[in-house]
Amino acid sequence: MSFISPAYAQSAGGAGASGLEAMLPLLLIFVVFYFLLIRPQQKKAKAHKAMLEAVRRGDKVVTGGGIIGTVNKVIDENEISVEISDGVKVRVQRGLLATVLSKTEPVKDDKKVKKGDKKKGAN
Repeated sequence: MSFISPAYAQSAGGAGASGLEAMLPLLLIFVVFYFLLIRPQQKKAKAHKAMLEAVRRGDKVVTGGGIIGTVNKVIDENEISVEISDGVKVRVQRGLLATVLSKTEPVKDDKKVKKGDKKKGAN
């Protein structure tokens, strides 16, 4: 006497899913990941790169280690000199700057006054 009845698989009701129907969920997942993860990360990286390229002398910056200082000198495209205290200057890789706290106005060229133009309008 058998207490276990045999289990039979049900027959398939219709045709199987085509290749496109099987790939549709994977494509939808990729599209969602692109718009929610990949694209915002690319925008953030582009903005950070533009911020790093725009760093100039006098800007107040925060390094990746959390040190706040003022850019003293732009040494080259990869390094800057940051003054973190009075007379204390450190060299920092430009790529390791986390953020720029305050931007300074660009230094305007001092226009030298010619000898004949010294007091033209101050009569």
